[in-house]
Amino acid sequence: MQVPPTAAEGSVLAPERLARYADAVVASCLKLGEGDVLFVQGQPAHRELLVALAEAAYRAGAAEANVEYQDNLVSAARIRHAADEHLGPLPDWAAKRLRAQLEPRAASVTIIGEGDPGAFDKLPSARIVADSRARTGKMQWFLRAVKAGRYRWTGCAWPTPYWATQVYPELAEGDAMRQLAEDILWFCRLGPDDPPGAEGWEAHVEAIARRGATLTALQLERLELRGPGTELDIRLPADARWLGGREANAYGTLVSPNFPTEENFSSPTPGATSGSFRCTRPLSFRGRVIEGIAGEFRGGRLVRLETANESDRELLGAFLAYDDGASRLGEIALVDRSSRIGRMEREYANTLIDENAAAHIAFGYGFAQARVARRPGARTHRVNSSNLHLDVMIGSDELEVTGFAAGGRRVPLLRDGLWQI
Repeated sequence: MQVPPTAAEGSVLAPERLARYADAVVASCLKLGEGDVLFVQGQPAHRELLVALAEAAYRAGAAEANVEYQDNLVSAARIRHAADEHLGPLPDWAAKRLRAQLEPRAASVTIIGEGDPGAFDKLPSARIVADSRARTGKMQWFLRAVKAGRYRWTGCAWPTPYWATQVYPELAEGDAMRQLAEDILWFCRLGPDDPPGAEGWEAHVEAIARRGATLTALQLERLELRGPGTELDIRLPADARWLGGREANAYGTLVSPNFPTEENFSSPTPGATSGSFRCTRPLSFRGRVIEGIAGEFRGGRLVRLETANESDRELLGAFLAYDDGASRLGEIALVDRSSRIGRMEREYANTLIDENAAAHIAFGYGFAQARVARRPGARTHRVNSSNLHLDVMIGSDELEVTGFAAGGRRVPLLRDGLWQI
């Protein structure tokens, strides 16, 4: 794929292509309307897109576009030097900002793409976890609202010098950033050969949502995942619902939370996963790229964890002991090899991108929306509860996924890397 030589010097994308991307985030993923308020979070390295998203919000009729810069180096300084009682701060003004993001007319975007690699390297894992745990402990009300669908949010990606040269080490920095931007636009159905505007994206997420409805109608009771290093058995409750593409939030607004996306996912029965897994892609986490992740479940809990090196295992293990539910599964997501991301056959070292290249599982909290009452007034089964949600990729063309419905009826789901339904 060739990068069109149209971006201005110092810019990653030409203005009209940047505007198309920002408009798709604001108007198609979030359905921002007249008088709404947009909150945008990103790192200093994301400024080009931060500004473009504010422009797109005002074009869509927003009353305000509020931009917050987050700096991992500042967070690392706090973890390194602050007294224990000052870890994980949530001052009143920050809590008010979070409350404002839960209003029906509010929408939020988080830009993903590591700008400060290694910010948390050499910091004690216990301090990193304590800082995160202290903050989440002060914002349970916010996390409950997120899980209940009251947070209109999407995550999108933007190239940074570090990230782009990770993905394209053979290119000079500027060329790597522009090539990565081209990849992201193609993944989002905004490439030069896609339909105009966000039409390609709209058709794509609608197709994923239809497949989710088909999976839900199968009323699968359990899944078998079999591939190199992976033999997992995952149970699903009778009221399991499969999601993907876009869903109506608690206020009735259709939202696409991931841009791009390729997955259909559900939340398994807590405490009923068994077997072993081996990751097929590295995990980008806290500024690190963690290789060689593998493990084993018994009785629903992770009982064994491996990584390629001990310091990564220590950090990851500390987060998987974050709370009582962190070592259980909250999500199972299926992706086939028709995924544009997977077809690139390239590691992107970014969870938003890589989780849409291959099937994955997620430790921690599940999704209340992944349950559907089979009859009026019926209570639904619970999903896993945790303050953590961490995706790891286990899919490949060799991974076979079989569903089992009532009476033990086998339903092939993935074979030879492709959907069978």
